[in-house]
Amino acid sequence: MPNPNPDAMAFLLTRRSRPAKTLRLPVPDAAALAPIIQAAARTPDHGKLEPWRFIVMTRNPLLRLAGLCEKRGSQLNLDPDKIAKMHSQFAQAHLAVCVVESPKPSEKIPPIEQTYSAGAVCLALLNAALAAGWGANWLSGWASHDREFAQQGLGLAAHERIAGLIHIGTETSIPPERPRPDIDAITTWMTK
Repeated sequence: MPNPNPDAMAFLLTRRSRPAKTLRLPVPDAAALAPIIQAAARTPDHGKLEPWRFIVMTRNPLLRLAGLCEKRGSQLNLDPDKIAKMHSQFAQAHLAVCVVESPKPSEKIPPIEQTYSAGAVCLALLNAALAAGWGANWLSGWASHDREFAQQGLGLAAHERIAGLIHIGTETSIPPERPRPDIDAITTWMTK
């Protein structure tokens, strides 16, 4: 017989990311952020490899990364609007946690399962921040996929990559509900 947790289910059925550009001060301090990261680290991890790690970025590092976005965007000859959008993601932020995919050598656990685990950490971190009462948003963007940005800006090793940037802060507005998937259209039941 199941032992339901109706509060947890109600949260999951109504959870909603908050746009990063609407997040302001205050942000969680180290003590408030610790259980959020701890909850994220309880993500399924086949083989107990911990193929991910966290980089907590406060205001000054975020401003430095905003400048690096401008530099790298120009070097890559990106559209100025695309550069400006990426720049503002960092320049407007007060706290973000980078989830770094850091795969481990394993004969038993394929790399794709480690990638899935890193993605699950991003969602767990996002949900933990929301459950703790903060506004939060999981973002990426072109800089997240640029090797030079990852190495210069975050010191990532050659085998590592950014899985997600989780922005956390105080929400200033509640976004409207957005359309959700038609569950019947995307669910197949196999009974035979």
